[in-house]
Amino acid sequence: MQRPSPPGNENLMFHPHNIMLTLLLFGLSALFLALTVAYSYIRVTMHVPPVQLPWLFLLNTSLLLASSYTIARAKKCYLEDKTEAYQRNLLFTIGFSSAFLCMQVIAWIWLFNMNHVGLNSSTTAGFLYVVSFTHLAHVAAGLPFLIIFYRTARHQMVDPVTVLIYFSDPAKRLKLRLLSIYWHFLDILWVYLVVFLGVNYWV
Repeated sequence: MQRPSPPGNENLMFHPHNIMLTLLLFGLSALFLALTVAYSYIRVTMHVPPVQLPWLFLLNTSLLLASSYTIARAKKCYLEDKTEAYQRNLLFTIGFSSAFLCMQVIAWIWLFNMNHVGLNSSTTAGFLYVVSFTHLAHVAAGLPFLIIFYRTARHQMVDPVTVLIYFSDPAKRLKLRLLSIYWHFLDILWVYLVVFLGVNYWV
């Protein structure tokens, strides 16, 4: 069955959800840029030693990159009307993102127990906890939307007719697009933070 092309499907630039996401991403970008600039300023002016990143942060990076890959695959499968692959990649994204949240908590515990680095150890240690927790909070905030989106797909895609209706729904396409952008942004932001903290440790 050929999917019909909904009228006005491509003109989404000024959709309220699109504007809200754009404002959110600009706000997050400004927040983390301000935090990293403040970190650099404090290190230079107060000569505060940096904190070494736990190796688990690198493992967590791979989990987050994997979730970015699977949500990109889900979007591709959506555009190609591949029902099972679409749902499977959404589920993989949920799994990788949940694993990231769990491993991030383990990384904090390891950092505290093995190196006795707590929130009040130093300014740089506090910064490490603050930025990583702020990022984790935004991953956790996006996860329920992803789970709801997956459950909706499972419940609504039960036969060829409902599958066609689902794949033809411009609202579903918009939500998937926004979820993908949000997830890719969080991945890029995390990589930036890991590289920034790593460079600050070695420089």
